[in-house]
Amino acid sequence: MFGGKSLWVIIQTGGVAMFVLLTCSVLSLAVIFERMIYFRRRSRVKRTDFMQDIRQDLAKNQVSKAVDACRKTDTPFSRVALAGLILSGHQEKAVSEAMEREITIETIKLERYTAIVGTIGSTAVYIGLFGTVLGIIRAFRDISTAGAGGINVVIQGISEALVSTAAGLLVAIPAVITYNFFIRRIDNFVADMELCASELMDLLSIK
Repeated sequence: MFGGKSLWVIIQTGGVAMFVLLTCSVLSLAVIFERMIYFRRRSRVKRTDFMQDIRQDLAKNQVSKAVDACRKTDTPFSRVALAGLILSGHQEKAVSEAMEREITIETIKLERYTAIVGTIGSTAVYIGLFGTVLGIIRAFRDISTAGAGGINVVIQGISEALVSTAAGLLVAIPAVITYNFFIRRIDNFVADMELCASELMDLLSIK
């Protein structure tokens, strides 16, 4: 059916829906790569190792050294710990609220752009189906206008229209899988931040 045709010709065959899906695909891939790099850079340090160092610094009453360690570590939980350590010596409620605010801020940063991937994953299939419906309508309209055509013409028109559905699935499936992966990673980051905040509160209380 598409033998000898270039990718651009196939895209044009699918109609306007193919161009929408192509835009969605580029946008989805851009967000996926950006978020992958963002998450990777902020997961190089393990929370257990980080808190071990903080615990040792606080045991020696070296709060300033612990603060410097937090500033040098580029992870969400290190920023939560920094928010708590800066208020070291204040009331527990003030320290706890500062860390809770930082958890909220870091969670918003982690969730940035992920809704785009989720939206594309949930709508790309419908965009493809819409393109297929338009393609089938166009195929039957062309047949009625020409006043001739057999089953082969109908089959070719429908098969060309189904390109949009295939493209929609091709865009949607990776987007849905990646979105679920992102949600899982974000949940892990949030858990690390909450555990870090809880452990730091215990350390500051002991101190």
